[in-house]
Amino acid sequence: MRHHRRGGALAAVLGLLLAATAAAPAAARPDAATRYHNPVSAGFADTFADPVVVRGADGLWYAYGTTDPLHEGEHRFHRVPVARSADLVDWTYVGDAFGPDQRPPYAAEGAGFWAPDVRYVAGRYVMYVTVTDTTVSPDGDSAIGAATAPTPTGPWTFAPDPVVAPRPGGGGGWLWTFDPSQFTDVDGRQYLYYGSYYGGISVTELSADGLRTVGEPTLVAIDNKFEGSYVLRRDGWYYLFASTANCCAGPATGYSVHVGRSRGPRGPFVDRDGLRLDASRAGGTPVLTQNGNRWIGAGHNGFLTDLSGQDWIVYHAIDRADPYLDEPFGINERPMLLDRLDWIDGWPAVNAGAGPSDGARPAPVTTARLDERFDAPGLARWRDAAGAWRVTDGRLVGSGALTSRAVTGGDVRAEADLRLPGATSAGLTLGDASVRVDVSTSRLVAGQGDRVATAALPAGFAAGDRHNLAVEVRGRDLVAELSPARLGDQEAVVSLRLAGPAAGPLTLTAAGGDAEFDNVSAARLHRPVPRAVAAPRAGAPLPQWSDEFDGGLGPAWRWVRPAPSAGVSGGALRWPVQAGDLVGTGNSAGVLLRDAPAGDYVVETRVSLDLGEESVRNYQQAGLVAYVDDDRFARLTQVAIWNTRQVEYGYELPFAGRPVYGGNIVGAPATTTWLRLAHRVDPVTGEHEFRAGSSRDGTNWTWGGVWTFPADTTPRIGLVAHGGAQPAVTAEFDYVRFYAGS
Repeated sequence: MRHHRRGGALAAVLGLLLAATAAAPAAARPDAATRYHNPVSAGFADTFADPVVVRGADGLWYAYGTTDPLHEGEHRFHRVPVARSADLVDWTYVGDAFGPDQRPPYAAEGAGFWAPDVRYVAGRYVMYVTVTDTTVSPDGDSAIGAATAPTPTGPWTFAPDPVVAPRPGGGGGWLWTFDPSQFTDVDGRQYLYYGSYYGGISVTELSADGLRTVGEPTLVAIDNKFEGSYVLRRDGWYYLFASTANCCAGPATGYSVHVGRSRGPRGPFVDRDGLRLDASRAGGTPVLTQNGNRWIGAGHNGFLTDLSGQDWIVYHAIDRADPYLDEPFGINERPMLLDRLDWIDGWPAVNAGAGPSDGARPAPVTTARLDERFDAPGLARWRDAAGAWRVTDGRLVGSGALTSRAVTGGDVRAEADLRLPGATSAGLTLGDASVRVDVSTSRLVAGQGDRVATAALPAGFAAGDRHNLAVEVRGRDLVAELSPARLGDQEAVVSLRLAGPAAGPLTLTAAGGDAEFDNVSAARLHRPVPRAVAAPRAGAPLPQWSDEFDGGLGPAWRWVRPAPSAGVSGGALRWPVQAGDLVGTGNSAGVLLRDAPAGDYVVETRVSLDLGEESVRNYQQAGLVAYVDDDRFARLTQVAIWNTRQVEYGYELPFAGRPVYGGNIVGAPATTTWLRLAHRVDPVTGEHEFRAGSSRDGTNWTWGGVWTFPADTTPRIGLVAHGGAQPAVTAEFDYVRFYAGS
């Protein structure tokens, strides 16, 4: 797989510049008006890839990432570095999860640990991690390992056996058993998603302790397109986030995050257009993709929810002006970024579709008017204690009812970490609306007066383990969810239509014995973003720049390396796909070019190319190109990449004396695919920005990432059809149309 595979079977990926000593986390930010800037890892790390974040029992947030060398000239390797924050913005390095000589029995000496995923499972923290090399064979035999710990910072103890052992590949070698991501469903079953380009993404059920697989795996996303999965459940849908394209091509990295959803954890997952992620013409709706600012290669995400109920995505990206840790080439520098994750019409989009942020942004809500960690021994912020309550070891323990002195009103989110070691029920009450975990009936119960709604707790529910209970009231709608880790992994969800507002104080309740509460908060509920940012639109037609191919090739076209067999007939430009390419220094493929209008515009073509399905036809392709010269271009084509058919938005630029190529993935192609490039001139920098779009019907468009050209260049627009002459196939271009930008 030419453009997507990491450089080398198990190449080193990252570098890290960490603070020399651990320090206490910064004070939490006071309100949502606080601003932050990406990358949020800048204070402790140059690079912190594949990030995930979990909230600890102490109320602080912990981040885990992939790294390798400390910095240039040093030979120390970091083995899953851990950072801590009180506000999700200011982070402090607190150490590595594993010592330099610590590894599981099956790991080869010198094995690396990649892409950690940390969850709270069965009363302890479990870290799933890629073990890059095992003792099964000399090289390339990756596995998924697991380690457990009592706290987010350890000490971590490896399980003796891999969760997913190395898997032989059908074509030789070993499948890429990378990028684990755990998920707990509402029935209590646990699942592990894992895999990468060589082998695809699979899901398998886990044992109750989360350390062994159960039954057979299911392929949920096709090989040669997806890796870095993350699954969450929302409104009865299961969303599979997966990254696509090359993670590590320096200034040409086009990594991005796509999503599909399903009604079950094993799929099939489909995108917004109903296309499956496990098909040869694989679907995938873009969630996060580069937008023309400093950040490119944005991908491999984690997920979290702040105290206001706003969802956030953590991910890594590359600063296109500073792409390598050891310049001019070497390890890609990929810091951790944080951005708002919006849900619009049932689909996630980062910053409502605007993409990675660069500049000041409102920070997550991590403190609230009521924000109780029970760090002090007394209960001065509480009143009307009806029962026996006490603060012990930083937690509230007791039974009866305990009411906050702070009054909540309007739309609100309240949550608490909850254990029921002796109580038969416990929960939260907002005004006259209550939600409780009822162990005696094994239900999550919401009620207001005579209005009651319930949902079953999962089989084997362990009341003595810590769970998070979150209650949201928006107008007259109450939604409560119980989860083990606040990561979209609900154990039970209940909804209730209220008779009236649930204004009033927050009360903690427990009956039948003692319950334990911690990290109790009540914050103003976030306001969801109702609409996505506007996608590029084609304005008025520009016929003087367009060509319908109905009377021969127009005089505006010029060839770079003519294709003798190409010609206009029957109202189309027919171009047999050439055995050539533009990537690298070969530059053997023909390019058909014309000048483009000044200013903002949209250019569109409709191209038919019968690439079949499933078979390997690398890398036959046809489509549009924005072209300066053979070493600086952006190529938007439908293309065969091994067994897949994709719309790839490739990019080459000269960097440090040689051409560098990468790619970004847009939508799924049909045999006939509509392609668009939306050109915009940045008013500040003068750069040319080209955003790529594709469509299977010419009406519904999927928009991908942006590639840029320097202000002092004059990109022309053209067509290409190359990548291999066997089997013989002809691309048919029906037209090239320009429109005014809008």
